[in-house]
Amino acid sequence: MTLTQIKALLPTLDSLAFKLENGMPVPAHFHLTEIGVVDKRFVDCGGTLRQEKTISLQLWTADDTDHRFHPLKWMRIIEQFEQELGMQDQELEVEYQQETIGKFGLAFDGTSFILLNKKTACLAEDQCGIPAKPRIRLADFQRNADNACNPDSGCC
Repeated sequence: MTLTQIKALLPTLDSLAFKLENGMPVPAHFHLTEIGVVDKRFVDCGGTLRQEKTISLQLWTADDTDHRFHPLKWMRIIEQFEQELGMQDQELEVEYQQETIGKFGLAFDGTSFILLNKKTACLAEDQCGIPAKPRIRLADFQRNADNACNPDSGCC
């Protein structure tokens, strides 16, 4: 989800709800403890210089269970710091702590924001030395006497 997408959604909502991809809800009394722009410059394992920019939102829960954020308050916070932080229409990333701080992508299912699990990946697969898995198309297999198993042969 991008900045433009969340800004379009927030005014249409009566309340804010977040849940993990497995359906477990983030407690409704969460706080927004940080909003920022993360500019990551790195070199992948193939030696290519890369840059990623994301907008980071950090959620945190405390013992003040009466605390609630209204969607328009989130909108005002975003708009207040949008210029100051130089936010553009970048992807949103949410930090939320379970056992450790996790970074999540963000989606919306019509009622709740979903914290999407992020995964690592090799960005230079052609240079990292791991052999590519051959792709096999099932349509390429032909059933004939040489590669077919006869039920009476004892092989299956």
